[in-house]
Amino acid sequence: MTRPSDAKRQALRAKAQSLPTGPGIYQFKSERGVVLYVGKAQNLRSRVRQYLSGGDGRHQIPALMQRVADVDVLATANVKEALLLENELIKRHKPVFNVKLRDDKQYLALRIDPREEWPRIGSVRRFRKDGAEYFGPYTSSVALKESLSNLRRLFPLRSCSDGTFKDYSRRGRPCIEYEMGRCLGPCCGLADADVYADQVRGTALFLRGRSDELMNRLREQMDAAAAAERFEEAARLRDRIDAVTDTLQEQQIVSDQKLERDVFGLARLGGEVEIQVLHVREGRVISADDFSFSKVQLDDGEVMSSFLGQYYGKKDGRPTPREIVGSVVFEDGGALEDLLKERAAHRVAIRTPQRGAARRVVEIAIRNAQIGLDQRLAARESVEVAMEEIRSGCELSRKPNRIECYDVSNLQGTLAVASRVVFEDGVPLKSAYRKYRIRDAEAGDDYACLREVLGRRLARVESEALPDLLMVDGGRGQLGVVTAALEDADLKVDTLGISKERDTESPSPRVKRSGGLKAERLFRPGRANAIMLAKSSRGLLLLQRVRDESHRFAIEYQRDLRSKFGMTSILEELPGIGAVKRRSLLRGLGSLRAVREASVEQLAAVVGISARDAETIHRFFASAVPGASEAGPRPQE
Repeated sequence: MTRPSDAKRQALRAKAQSLPTGPGIYQFKSERGVVLYVGKAQNLRSRVRQYLSGGDGRHQIPALMQRVADVDVLATANVKEALLLENELIKRHKPVFNVKLRDDKQYLALRIDPREEWPRIGSVRRFRKDGAEYFGPYTSSVALKESLSNLRRLFPLRSCSDGTFKDYSRRGRPCIEYEMGRCLGPCCGLADADVYADQVRGTALFLRGRSDELMNRLREQMDAAAAAERFEEAARLRDRIDAVTDTLQEQQIVSDQKLERDVFGLARLGGEVEIQVLHVREGRVISADDFSFSKVQLDDGEVMSSFLGQYYGKKDGRPTPREIVGSVVFEDGGALEDLLKERAAHRVAIRTPQRGAARRVVEIAIRNAQIGLDQRLAARESVEVAMEEIRSGCELSRKPNRIECYDVSNLQGTLAVASRVVFEDGVPLKSAYRKYRIRDAEAGDDYACLREVLGRRLARVESEALPDLLMVDGGRGQLGVVTAALEDADLKVDTLGISKERDTESPSPRVKRSGGLKAERLFRPGRANAIMLAKSSRGLLLLQRVRDESHRFAIEYQRDLRSKFGMTSILEELPGIGAVKRRSLLRGLGSLRAVREASVEQLAAVVGISARDAETIHRFFASAVPGASEAGPRPQE
């Protein structure tokens, strides 16, 4: 950590004297110009001078001010505009002293497009402005599946894709969902358009929490059907009313009043913060979210203020209720009310109740936040034990808080790829995963492939620091490649190789993996014998998990490539088969299919194709059965 010189501190104090006295945002920056903290103020000059003079007595301020070398300000017309700008800058710069609500997590939501001929309800991970209606977000897939199950029982809309819908329409018979009473069968003309449209409206009312309006609508329809002597229809509506009533009774009632509010509870232990959100609609808790933050150095008021501004951001699609209640009092609540009022197009009240029914609900949120915090800290303690076992058992220089693991994969000596996975504090950090195409090394030479990948990784050490532990899926040979690559780059970091025990060696300790019983051997540079951790070791289980994830990710990438290229261009992936040889193969055998089905002798008979080329091509097509993969793209290096 670089601390600013005394001269720069004096220059900073002088700069503070010339700041404007109006509202706006201020950005404290480090010696290198990195934004450390973004804040808002009614009076910029007064607020910044308060920081610099030590007048702000919060415990985290000394740690911040030790690193501050400069301050930039942006004046705004009012505090509301400052709040909006503050949220945008926090998302852009991700300052270490601010609380950041992660934007990269895509929550699940339910989607209905009423413009479709037969609207269907499905789950999505992104809110879009496409004319459809979105309900959510759901932070848990379990909660979403439970909601879908209830909805299909209450309102039997189709859930199939358009392709499946057309397929059953051509067959002329509905799927099993119709037989189970969870779809009206519009694919085969079994659904009345008006009845189906009414089911869509009922679904939307249920998901919005407007149960009274829904129940009144159903009762009116039942009475009308009974008056018209459509008794079967009336009976179906009666059953639906009973089902809706039972479902609503299962939800927790927190108030007899028809309230629409979000309730926020905060629990904290040092720098660990947990926030629980209860969504109350018509007096019932219909869903809940929880959010975790670590290394928080703001006080509770600033945490809640920053969190709320980001939680109800424009891009997140979260509906803003008419009332927001929380466990923490914070400044600028009025400005946030005005901002949310503009976004939601209705009045929004923010308050911190001290007594009564509202306070009891806040205490429920606090209690749940505390439970979440306790569980997270207990899980972290387990990870800490695992990392300490790895450090001591493998004689590392430090605890492996951040682990990188590399794996090379090829298909019968062709189509070589590699993967990197990263675990931080025992948890996969998927944003740091990388896929590698092998460009120069021969596909069947795993050592050369690994050396190429590590060379590309270590060349970026200035922009991406080395981990605490660099791990490779392999034994002494692969570990030797890692050691040599680090020595060539003049870098030092703990390294580790992991591989399964050979059948000829002692079977103890035995670890069951992938249907087999083989122990795991761990290799360290300069150590003749393999390290054998106990099968019950948490550290060993963590290392296995990291290795398995790197292997899975490499295989997934290879399958993606095989599916992507298909057989029409897969010849381009074969080492040594250039454009001239490809043309010769197609000219000599007539088609790609003929190339694929040709024997080694037939391939070798083609002009320009050697016996080795023929064996490579035949071996590849004998093994290359394209596999589909639904995985999204990852950064490729």
